[in-house]
Amino acid sequence: MNILVAVDSSPSLNTVLEAAVMGTWPGDTTFCVLNIVSLGRYERLPGLIEDATRESERIVKEGAKRICEAGYEAFPRTSPGHPRSDISCFAKEWGADLILVGSHGHGAIGRFLLGSVAQGVLRTAPCSVEIVRTPPTSMSSPRKILLATDGSECSVGAARAIASELWPQGSVFKVLSAEELMVAGNQMEAASLSAIYPASLLEELVTQARERTRSAVHTAAGILRQAGLTVDDKGSMPFGEPRSAILDTAKDWGADLIVVGSHGKRGLDRFLLGSVSEAVAIHAPCSVRVVRTNQNRKGSSRVA
Repeated sequence: MNILVAVDSSPSLNTVLEAAVMGTWPGDTTFCVLNIVSLGRYERLPGLIEDATRESERIVKEGAKRICEAGYEAFPRTSPGHPRSDISCFAKEWGADLILVGSHGHGAIGRFLLGSVAQGVLRTAPCSVEIVRTPPTSMSSPRKILLATDGSECSVGAARAIASELWPQGSVFKVLSAEELMVAGNQMEAASLSAIYPASLLEELVTQARERTRSAVHTAAGILRQAGLTVDDKGSMPFGEPRSAILDTAKDWGADLIVVGSHGKRGLDRFLLGSVSEAVAIHAPCSVRVVRTNQNRKGSSRVA
């Protein structure tokens, strides 16, 4: 397994490295600790690029050393460029299976900073991406993982992906599928809906929605249980807007990680990613992994 650890000099540096060190990865996992020296930041101050490059080399070398001390193979890499796009380009060239990238916080400024880099990585990466906010406290600490599914092929792929991974003993998984329905906010809206949609049709729509969520949860939970994982079935089919349902459930349940599937790599799919997965990644109270299973990889050898 190849894991790309994308770092910078922000406070999120230690958080991302901690996630790499404390994760339960296969023994043959190789890490690359990558820092892209942003040329845009020093466009008007080219004399500072050399200093920034030296600092970048120090950061990635120390990060790789820390991961090696945990028993994994790791190497550093520094490159000038544009982090928003070059992280994904390197991931494709190297054949990364997962990118770990930090979040700059939960406030308005943090959201903006996340959008400037991690959001770009989410949209362009050829592989799965994890926005790290809450790394494990130890390798053996049980984790609470919330898997959000809509029953699509990509959601099933996400379930299979996490079912194939190593998780600390005692970890618990919750599968969530939310179906957004037309809900009248007041009597006027209700009257308008009833004039367009007969009560029998509205009831049928509700029944179909419930069946879709039930099927999605049943399929994903079955995949996890077959892998010997523990699944919490409570509150797994809330009605409402999916983004809100996922975020509220993660907060109330105390999730350590939210897992969602990506709908693909092309234009419209990027929009679909932005509509749910990206919003969850930006606003979640915990770490979020967006899983891509059909990875367009260019080789899998180490980039020296």
